[in-house]
Amino acid sequence: MPDKQKNDSPASERPAWKTADPFVYSQIKDVRQKMRNVMTEAEKAVWAHIKSKKLGVKFRRQHVIGPYIVDFVALEYNLVIEIDGGIHKKQTLQDKERSFNLNQKGYKVIRFTNEEVLNDIMSVIGQIQDQTRPDQRMIIS
Repeated sequence: MPDKQKNDSPASERPAWKTADPFVYSQIKDVRQKMRNVMTEAEKAVWAHIKSKKLGVKFRRQHVIGPYIVDFVALEYNLVIEIDGGIHKKQTLQDKERSFNLNQKGYKVIRFTNEEVLNDIMSVIGQIQDQTRPDQRMIIS
């Protein structure tokens, strides 16, 4: 489960999320930034519907969690959304391992193919909304 920490700034009462070791983050932050700048059409379509709390939930894109850069994450729900391109057998196995490791960290991973997103974006958004209902919210103790 991600660590939730208070910001040092007295002006901020909102919690900060630490989802990656600082060393790991420093190693992949440039890759993350490049990925943000070259999103696929499917990623752009999903982002257009979920950015700026359009679903009432804050999503981050190309966010570092452990050694991974996930497409989208709603940290309050421990929900990772991945958009998969053309899948071949090797990539499918890597995605399963990645999902397993994220599950072990307490994240629920939902995956959509590019085709699902581009052919039926409203169904995809509906599935995301189902996972971000108030009763799905992560409980912090």
